[in-house]
Amino acid sequence: MEISELATRYQLHALSSPIPLAPPYRFASKTKLRQAAVLIPVIAKPDGLHIGLTQRPMHMRAHPGQISFPGGKVESSDINEAATALREAEEEIGLSQQNVTVLGQFPSHNTFTGFEITPIVGMVKQPFEPVLDPGEVADYFTVPLSFLRQQHNRHRLNVSRKGQNFPVFFIPYQNRFIWGATAAIIDLFCRHIFE
Repeated sequence: MEISELATRYQLHALSSPIPLAPPYRFASKTKLRQAAVLIPVIAKPDGLHIGLTQRPMHMRAHPGQISFPGGKVESSDINEAATALREAEEEIGLSQQNVTVLGQFPSHNTFTGFEITPIVGMVKQPFEPVLDPGEVADYFTVPLSFLRQQHNRHRLNVSRKGQNFPVFFIPYQNRFIWGATAAIIDLFCRHIFE
């Protein structure tokens, strides 16, 4: 699949069948959620399209060692969630904001840890050499979209928390384990584009 085909599929599906805001992607919270945004960077490589992901350092207080998209908390200086995601990607992995074409965004995803995350889909225009901020990112890697689109590579497990059942998504990939909000957003992205 080429970037142009993915962009067309994204736009057509956004118009014809919007993704529902129902579970597993939203759940009620009694506390005020902190606003955050992440970038789903779609990168063209010789073997096809890939999704860029980061691994958080072990010294982080929140989610140490977990795999995530580049992104973070919305700042008052950000004009919208896309601005947050682009700013954070530039700070965390050195992806220039001018090197990304924003396609759109998915419905926000509430987390158990008190965040409302807005995923922003962005096409990376030119290859780039990642420059990692060691305070926020331990590693950067990509996963082929051809792997992620296969439904048998995306898993779902129902768990109970405070008397409510919630799905937890996970994706084993090589020696990595993608789970939680990141895996749920990947599942949403793949269902939107391919199903």
